[in-house]
Amino acid sequence: MSSSRLADQRGEVIAIARRMTADRLVVGTSGNVSIRCGDLVAVTPSGVDYDALRVADIPLVDLNGEVVEGDLKPTSELPMHLMAYRRHDAGAVVHTHSLHATALSLLRNDVPAVHYQLADFGGAVAVAEYATFGSDRLAEVMSEALRGRTGCILRNHGTITIGASLSQAYNRARQLEWLCELWLTASRVGDPMLLSDAELARCADLFAGYGQQTRRSQPGAAG
Repeated sequence: MSSSRLADQRGEVIAIARRMTADRLVVGTSGNVSIRCGDLVAVTPSGVDYDALRVADIPLVDLNGEVVEGDLKPTSELPMHLMAYRRHDAGAVVHTHSLHATALSLLRNDVPAVHYQLADFGGAVAVAEYATFGSDRLAEVMSEALRGRTGCILRNHGTITIGASLSQAYNRARQLEWLCELWLTASRVGDPMLLSDAELARCADLFAGYGQQTRRSQPGAAG
């Protein structure tokens, strides 16, 4: 891959990391972002203010986690990112500490079918059991919860979403936060009505052909 293409992708990591802060999906230096660049992964560094990041500050690691370029240490959550690339064919990964999704993880084992947008995740989104941040165990429980899905929630922690591109993974992170806020809002005043598995499957088929397919092949938010 050309050095200019790698620089573009490292710049995209910075842009999405800053959007996470602006959209209040993280606080401070929490959360992390990565994109696969052939056999390499560009990933946010550990404990650096996103506003201060430069392209050269974004580490490049191989799929075994070895740093091949960059002076800064990669995020402590690198094992989760690498697991998503190795086992779930991700093109990009976004990890947030978003408020409503994390709150829901304290109450439920999944995000119920409160809206057809869950079809973009493959169905009801699972909550992974708690494991210590940065650990191999967390990567394993994340992988279990991510099976057959494009996102999951980490109990007492945050969210992971994947996509073919960083923009798709990030849009899913925002959408997942909204879905959790929707359930929490409705459940305050009653027992929310849920969609059936059959309806979610029908919506998933519709998503496959949604949007300007001549310009983009990936489904986005439907409406």
